Amino acid sequence: MSYADAVYTHGKVFTVDENFTIATALAVRDGLVHAVGTDAEIDALTGPDTVVTDLGGKTILPGINDSHLHAIAYGLDTPPLSLDVSFPTVRSIADVRELVRKAAAAAADGEWIIGTGWDDGYLDECLTESGRTPTRWDLDEVSPNNPVFLQDFSRHTSWVNSAALALAGVDETTPLPPGSLMPVGEDGLLTGIVMEGAQALVQRVLPALTRERREEALRSAISILQSEGVTSFTDPAIGPGGEALAGGAMGAEGLAVYADLARRGELGARVNLLLLPTGMSGSAEDFGQNLAEIDVPESVDPRMFRVLGVKVFADGIPPSKTAWMHEEYVGGGCGSLCVGGDTDERQVYEVTEMVRIGHEAGYQVGVHVTGDRAIDTVADAIIAAQTAHPREDARHYLIHGDFISEATLKHLADNGIGVNMNPTIKWTIADLEVGVVGTERAAYEWPYRSAVESGVHLMSSSDAPVTPPDWRQGISTMILRESKASGAVSGPDQCIGLADAVRTYTINAAWQDFAEDWKGSLEVGKVADLCILDGDLETIDPHDIPAMQVVSTVLGGKVVFQRVAESVA
Repeated sequence: MSYADAVYTHGKVFTVDENFTIATALAVRDGLVHAVGTDAEIDALTGPDTVVTDLGGKTILPGINDSHLHAIAYGLDTPPLSLDVSFPTVRSIADVRELVRKAAAAAADGEWIIGTGWDDGYLDECLTESGRTPTRWDLDEVSPNNPVFLQDFSRHTSWVNSAALALAGVDETTPLPPGSLMPVGEDGLLTGIVMEGAQALVQRVLPALTRERREEALRSAISILQSEGVTSFTDPAIGPGGEALAGGAMGAEGLAVYADLARRGELGARVNLLLLPTGMSGSAEDFGQNLAEIDVPESVDPRMFRVLGVKVFADGIPPSKTAWMHEEYVGGGCGSLCVGGDTDERQVYEVTEMVRIGHEAGYQVGVHVTGDRAIDTVADAIIAAQTAHPREDARHYLIHGDFISEATLKHLADNGIGVNMNPTIKWTIADLEVGVVGTERAAYEWPYRSAVESGVHLMSSSDAPVTPPDWRQGISTMILRESKASGAVSGPDQCIGLADAVRTYTINAAWQDFAEDWKGSLEVGKVADLCILDGDLETIDPHDIPAMQVVSTVLGGKVVFQRVAESVA
């Protein structure tokens, strides 16, 4: 008799196989799924040394794969390494000012105050005062002697004070990178809001990150991910193009930090990376040159750590009106591509060249793209690269794809190209988007049902630290399409069912990783990566899914997280 190392019985086992079979029990042996079936079938595999877990109706899922998140940046953005200025921690500019005031009072003169997560769609003053936005003067009053750098939830916009601008040598005459913005007030002075590539003008003078701090941040992030049931993730922006992003968290040294932890067997999750040869406003020439110069580390265990591809930034994001759209935003403007070039035509050329270079170099290409016009441009670029230089199973994909049309979804599906969407960002900004793109377009944003019906390879992710890696909220949002702020339903015709939603975080994400033959579902012979939820995911009200706790996370048969039961007084 081939006994199991561990068995789980009397539960709901979501196999996520082709038929989305739900069993009651599962057995693990040598780090792999040994058997799935009924309680009686799995009980027969129980030997004297088998670890037995009675689930008592709890749910087992394949380990969650957050297929687009910035782990080092997320670790750095998590207290105590950064001020938390996100909703609901702060609900007003006054709240932000108070946090900054306390931080400045505790800091030495000249020491940077760094925070992340603010969203003007949740700041009381911005909601109640027409035209009110955060300004540097709000921060100057509480931090006159300390430079302040606060990135918003999207990391595409930052709020700084006058001391930060002065230290960076930035004023109203400073030339802007293409696709960037630094608004000025009626008096012609910079307001202290810097957007897209303009953030680098200030980020370049932030304190340099040490190797030790990067590693500390990565370990912290992975610990949080384990507590969320996440066993795999893709960090999509590591390389020289990331030196000016997230305070350098995405810089080239991050590649070495990942590789070192992998060599020592200390990652604690299965990690795939996309290299970032250039950041926003880069050129195809720089992209190709930098890519050729990156020393890609060999992987001791490719099931734990691999460099799979390259990332390209095509445009910005809709809330900042920097996504490139066919139709104008509310108030005017269509945004633009965010690569180098003085004309739309030149920028289209640059993006197309970056995609071609990555494809011809043998990499998977993931392209950050949100506006419908930019999406069509990127789809054409990928298909052109695949047509001119055929490669078997390249698995390129669009990152975000906010306003992708039904026609383009079908076009991508026909050409083997995927889309990685963000339901937790949808939940966060749905109400805000109405004032940016209008009611109809806001409702359509992230068209999940259209994507499922097109047959495109569809993944979901958090884009942490843009939103927390809370896949349960993501599943609830895909099913309900309700917004965070008001609870209003945004695009009810784009709701999808539980099975399709779960697939986007499991087997579909494994497709993105070229790994669906060995992970992403609980089928015999696949790795025993498990996420155990406290409750019955099949029957629970979708509104209650976000409150379901992860009680245990298993990686390759080994428990890497176990929630301690709360004592009852």
